[in-house]
This record gives sequence, C-alpha cells and structure tokens, in this order.
Amino acid sequence: MKTLYTKRMKLIRPVVLILLSSCILTTSDTVAQQDTTVHVQKEEDFYTIQSVPIPDDILLEVGGMTFLPNDELAVSTRRGDVWIITNPYMKNGARPHYRLFARGMHEVLGINFIRGDIYAVQRSELTRLRDLDGDGEADEYTTVYSWPLAGNYHEFAYGPVLDKDGNMIITLNLAWVRDHGESLSKWHGWMIKISPDGKMTPFAAGMRSPAGMGLNDQGDIFYSENQGDWVASGSITHVAAGDFVGNPASLVWSGLPESNVKLKKEDIPDTNEPKYDVAQRVPGLKPPSVWFPHTILGISTSDILNYNDEGKMGPFKGQLLVGDQGQSKIMRVYLEKVKGVYQGAVFPFREGFSSGILRMKWGSDGSMFVGMTSRGWGSTGKARYGLQRLSWNGKTPFEMEKIEARPDGFEITFTQPIDVTSARNASSFAVTRFTYQYHHNYGSPIINSGSCPVRAIEVSADRRKVRLLVDSLKLGYIHEIKAEGVLSAERNTLLHDFGYYTLNQIPEGSKLAITSNNRVQLAQHQHAANKTSRTSVPATTGSKRTIKMPASWNNKVDRTIVMGTKPGLRFDQTTLTVKAGQHIKLVFNNNDDMMHNIVIARPGAANTVGEAATKLGLAGEKVSYVPETQDVLYYTRLLGPTQSETIYFTAPLQPGTYPYICTFPGHYQVMRGELIVTR
Repeated sequence: MKTLYTKRMKLIRPVVLILLSSCILTTSDTVAQQDTTVHVQKEEDFYTIQSVPIPDDILLEVGGMTFLPNDELAVSTRRGDVWIITNPYMKNGARPHYRLFARGMHEVLGINFIRGDIYAVQRSELTRLRDLDGDGEADEYTTVYSWPLAGNYHEFAYGPVLDKDGNMIITLNLAWVRDHGESLSKWHGWMIKISPDGKMTPFAAGMRSPAGMGLNDQGDIFYSENQGDWVASGSITHVAAGDFVGNPASLVWSGLPESNVKLKKEDIPDTNEPKYDVAQRVPGLKPPSVWFPHTILGISTSDILNYNDEGKMGPFKGQLLVGDQGQSKIMRVYLEKVKGVYQGAVFPFREGFSSGILRMKWGSDGSMFVGMTSRGWGSTGKARYGLQRLSWNGKTPFEMEKIEARPDGFEITFTQPIDVTSARNASSFAVTRFTYQYHHNYGSPIINSGSCPVRAIEVSADRRKVRLLVDSLKLGYIHEIKAEGVLSAERNTLLHDFGYYTLNQIPEGSKLAITSNNRVQLAQHQHAANKTSRTSVPATTGSKRTIKMPASWNNKVDRTIVMGTKPGLRFDQTTLTVKAGQHIKLVFNNNDDMMHNIVIARPGAANTVGEAATKLGLAGEKVSYVPETQDVLYYTRLLGPTQSETIYFTAPLQPGTYPYICTFPGHYQVMRGELIVTR
C-alpha cells in the first residue's frame, strides 16, 4: 500500500502543482492588476462645504466676521448692519438664529471682538459698538479713530486685525479714477495701526486694494493684494514698519512728519522690469512674499487665515489659508524664511463655494466659517452672498505638503509615503519659471518664461520627500512645480499636482551630488517637459478676430453694435438680435476696472468654451484666454480697463441663439449674453 500511495502521489503531485501554480498566477495577476489601479482623489472626499441657512429677509453680504465668547458669530455686512448668529454650527439639527445688533453704518468690511467689545471698520472710521442696557442690541456707537474720504466708490477700508502687541491694524484702499488708483484722501493706500487708547500710527505704504490681513505663528503681519495698476497679479506680502509694497499713489503722503516711509512718487521707475529687479536698486520697495498666478490661483485675493491650533483642516498646521473673492475658492500657502526674507509656495486647497469669499474664521470645533459676497464685484459662485462652513472629515489627502528651496533646486514633502517608481520617473515632474512686469498698467502679461530642467531626483528613505536638482533657477521669479505623475504608495493621485514657489532668496547649504542612481535622462525628461507645456492656441488675427473691415464688404456695414461693461461682471447688453448673414461691426469698450473680452460661441457651448479657457493656464494670457476650438466663432482680444477694440464678422447663416461670454477665467459663469440670429 505504501508503494501504491507513493506512486499515486507521484501521479497526483504534478496535477496539484499545476493547480497551485495556476492559483498563484491568478493571484499574482490580480495583485498586478490592483497595483496598476490609480485612485483619483477629489476635494469633496476630504473637505465638506455646508451652507448656513440665511433668512430670506436678511441680505447677508458678508464684510466681516468674529466669534464672541459664547460661540455666537457676529457678521458685519456691506449694507452697514451687524448680525449676531446663535448656533451657526446647526447643532442637533437646529437652525441658526439671527439677531440684528447694529445698523445704519457705512459698508462695514471688517469686524473683531477685542477686549470685551465689538470693533467695526466703516469706510471712514473705526467704531466701537456696545450694548449698554443688555437688550441684545448696540446702543452706543463710539468713534475710536476716523480718516477722511473723497467719496470715491473704491475707498474701501478693512480690519481691525490685532497685532502681537495689541494694536489694531487697518488698511485703506486707493480710490479708482478712470484707469488708475489715486490716494485722494489722507493715508489711503496705507496700513495704519491704532493703539488701544486710539492713537494712530502710519505703518506701511504702497497698497492698492489690501482686502485681507493675517498673522503667522511668529506674529508677523501679511497682507493680500489684488491685481491692478502697479500690481501684476495677486499676492501676499510680509509687512514690516516703513515698508513700501509697490503702488506709488500712496506716496503723496510720505512727506508728512508722521510718515515712516520716505520714498517719493518720482523715486519709483516705470520701466516694465520685474518688481524684484527694481527693488534691488530702490531701497524700501518690497516684492511679494508669494505671488498667486493670476487666473490660475485666484483673481481677487482676500482674507488670510493662519492655520493654528484653533483649526482642524488636515496636516498643514502653521500654513496660511487665503481666500479669493473672484473665483470663490481657498488657496494654501507654505512660508519659509530664507536669509531673513519670507518666501514660499502656494497650492490650491478647496473651490466650489457659493459666492465670492471675503472673510474666513475658525469655529470652536476647528471647522472654518466662510463669509461671502459678490455684489459689485462678481464671482464664480453665483449666489449674491452666503455663509458656509468648511469641515475636514479626518482623512489625509495625498498632497504636496510643502515645497522648500534648496541651494540647487527644491525639496517637496508629501503628506503620505510615495510610490518610489513614479517619483523617480523624470516625466513625473516639470519646472517652469516666469515673472511679471512692474509698471503703471493694470496687471501684466507673463514675461521671461522658461524651462528649468530637472537634472537629478532623490527620494528620501521614508519616502515622504523628493529632492529635485533644478537648472536655471532665477531670483525673484515664480517657479511652477508640477508633479503630475507622482503617486502615493497606495496609488492615489495627488489631490493637487502643482504649486508655485516664489524664490526671493536662495538658501545656503550642501548641494545634491549627481549619481548614476539619481541622474535624470535628459532626453526623456525634455520630452515630458515639452509635453507638459504644450498648449494649442489660436492665431491672434483671422476669420475669428477680424479687426479691419473685409474688402469684400465694399465699405458697407449692415449693423453696428457698441458694447460696454457694467459693475459686477456684466455686459451692458445681455441680448442682441441680428439677421442671418448680416455684416456686423462690433465695438467693445471695457469701461470696467478689470480685464474683459467678448467671445461669441456656438449654441450651447458657453460653458465648454469657458472651461477650456480656464484650462489654458499660463499660456492663456498670450492668446487672450481664447481656446482653439470650433465652438469659438468670433472674439475680441483681452482688454484692460478703458481699452477698446472693434471687430467685424458675418452673422451666422443658421438662425438660433449664440451665447457670448467673457472668457477671462472666473468670468464666463456670470458675464454672458445671447446673440439671437433671425432670418
């Protein structure tokens, strides 16, 4: 029997081995298939936006927010009211309750609870509000400090933010006169400080529209700036006493005895050079700490919120969260101090809010309350105003946690261990540098852009960091760092695969030695870089943009249309009617204080064209944010404030409704109209 059993086993064993082998191969194939599965992350997988209900009869155009000791939320509005909201968290499913605390003030764009009182910043003064009889409504409005006004619509005022010494920080907007900013009233364009006893001290100059302020963990002050004259793009800047941050209109007051800024308007050159370069020979001029590339990471930079111990918003403690009014979203900023100068990287964080973000505050549970308004300015969030709450669900997204400068490149720290193979692949990364012009014009095109080849890639032992040795870095420039191909160890894509680092100083330290293990194959990497930067763009002239009357028209125009703009991202005409085949002369006058164009699209294609324009990224401004697509029929170039352009086109032969939009990123959702073609 033993011999028989052995023989049988000899016959059976190969069959068993074949079956086992088959099982092993099947399992291996399954594992391999799982290993190649890539999981795409979305913002809503980690961060939830919840609307706080607002009664229909309350126009909560949020200008400021502050929490009170009893966890009630005080909200000031552009209409001059202050509301107290009980239970803004909607605990136990209960709706919040609104109580009118103060009224009749002038556009309150900032509010704070300080030393037991509510302080509000109106257009012309800092006001202390007190409820003396305990009935829940303010009955004492005390002027702490006031400043003059010229009556210009653009003379906004913001604050008060407490500095580390207990002083109240306030910023004052420039007026807007035709196509440029002016300081028509004393200290407009300045940051001022007001002591607890009401004494005012000028602190810094050169601001245009400083809508947001915040302190970092070290107590240093940062302010946010909006694109405009002398301001190429949005940014945040560290502000110290006596700084001049760029707009010379404010220097009309620098000769006053109390001014700590001694530069004069004539000291500021208007040469179209990069701001950083001008600052090297104009002592006192301070470039931004971090630039926010216009249209890619916002168009109207607003509030700054320090992610301190009050917040619970993921693994980014110590960073700054910055809102954007125009694109209804929040960015994230990592800062580092190199040779005594602040610089760092900005990343996307969360978009999709219901209106234009102006204010952000931490709730007692670590969630973030976001106050919004779009009136007069417009925003991608279509609501006129809103109050929403952003919460983190505790799951860690796969992100670039931070980017730090190195003597020969950058080091990226990730929130999770990375897949080493993808991180060592040269095609996973691309670095591009660019900058802007510093001049009196509104905004700036991107200039001096160029590739920064990655020569070596080193992955840390814990698989959390990647060191990039990069050629052609340039001081003062913004460096776009893309990591599109990097996956986590669990094969998640990055939630956001790019960041923009502003390089104001290059640190000291050891450089990365190039070895056979970390050296990048240049041909492969160059191919990847070219693939990343390639963008299809239309010709600047042609049948879609004809700026001279066609000779075939024999000097005959069937219809002349003159179009303009209105405040709040609006064309002054939203319906035009023409006959099929008519010869049309369209004159577009941009009388707004922002950049606009007109793009006429095929029926039903407005959103498709607008989304394609946004995706043009850095290449967009070169082509007036007009994507190359058959959905675009006719367009004007992108026009700055007070600029005009005339185009000629033949109305479509097919009757129907043809949408026209402004394709400047963030505008197309609200800035639109209809060209109705009849027989």
